[in-house]
Amino acid sequence: MSEELFIVHASEMLTMRGPCRPRIKGEMSDLGIIRDGAVYIRDGLIEAVGESPDILRDNGAHGVDVIDASGKTVMPGFVDPHTHLVFAGSREFELEMKLKRMSYMDILREGGGILRTVRDTRAASPDDLFKQSKRRLRTMLQHGSTTVEGKSGYGLDRKTEFKILETMRRLDEACEADVVPTYMGAHAVPPEFSDGADEYVQFIIDEVLLDLPESGLAEFCDVFCEKGVFTVAQSRKVLLAAKALGLGLKVHADEFERTGGAELAAEVGAVSADHLARPSDDGIMAMARKQVVGVLLPGTPFSSMLDDYAEARRLIELGVPVALATDLNPNCWNPSMQFTMTLACYNMRMTPAEALVASTINAAAAVGLEKSVGSLEPGKKADILVMDVPSHAQIPYQMGVNLCEVVVKDGRPVFSRDGT
Repeated sequence: MSEELFIVHASEMLTMRGPCRPRIKGEMSDLGIIRDGAVYIRDGLIEAVGESPDILRDNGAHGVDVIDASGKTVMPGFVDPHTHLVFAGSREFELEMKLKRMSYMDILREGGGILRTVRDTRAASPDDLFKQSKRRLRTMLQHGSTTVEGKSGYGLDRKTEFKILETMRRLDEACEADVVPTYMGAHAVPPEFSDGADEYVQFIIDEVLLDLPESGLAEFCDVFCEKGVFTVAQSRKVLLAAKALGLGLKVHADEFERTGGAELAAEVGAVSADHLARPSDDGIMAMARKQVVGVLLPGTPFSSMLDDYAEARRLIELGVPVALATDLNPNCWNPSMQFTMTLACYNMRMTPAEALVASTINAAAAVGLEKSVGSLEPGKKADILVMDVPSHAQIPYQMGVNLCEVVVKDGRPVFSRDGT
């Protein structure tokens, strides 16, 4: 017997219907709103979307589970396309260091930063790593993220990098949210590589990348292309090696310095370039021509107490398809796409509609899933949120609260605020 569900009488149903590609420029303001909207779900997929009287009449809701969304906004589940979900430990002690205006390098010298998390993650057992990460993923789901990309990069050795990727597979199998795994061994140079980044890049290519396709543990490869981390040439070498093995590509680009990361992302055919606080005009235009998704992470400068937010308005105006992500990590412990949208509106001057498109269909495109999630259209997965507000504009407007009343994943309610 098929499983069926109706969600009816939404004050606003945000369908995001449109071309099956990331949206650009003015397209990012079109939410495909249906008033008194309804969606009919069968066997985990969306069967029909439209006005409630039509959907109820044409599909017959007698004896079928019905969610009454009167006075609510119904929308696609959030897709979070940039996180460092799997790690051990925490670094809350760094907050006081930041308040004292210590720089990232100062904090690193005092025993904080990436290498602190690398130490803790290497020491964690697989089960402990899974338990810590599962709690974070559950929180993200409760805040509406039904699909989450996760990066490795807190191992920086073969054993721990595979442990992180295997943890992501366990999370994907055990938890309701879908997890998209990305290998990011090129996150930092570990201390045991005394000869520096060139030696470590060769290690990544020879000792890790070659075994990833057979393991099936990663869909993408990412590189931190940044001054003092990996140069454009070193990043290109890793990315092209990964591409030859069939992995999709992503790039941490131009976060602190204008290094040419945006140009590199376009050159190698990356699906996304992320951060983009300081891209060049040439890099922006190259991304626009190749339709490389620009994944912006406003939680990162917020948590680092910096003013260098990405220029979202300029990226959108020049035709870059923009997405948003939490960048959940030990330095930016942000599990909420809702809070991320608030930061995007208040600190990057995105409109609520643009922030919503950036958090759904464009975010789906940033992980190659725009054909299956990110909009409410027949044939797509029924990953749907019922938000406790009558208008989409209130989602970023109401700060610091979880507005998710019901989270539906694959056609089944997996979270309800009233506990039912």
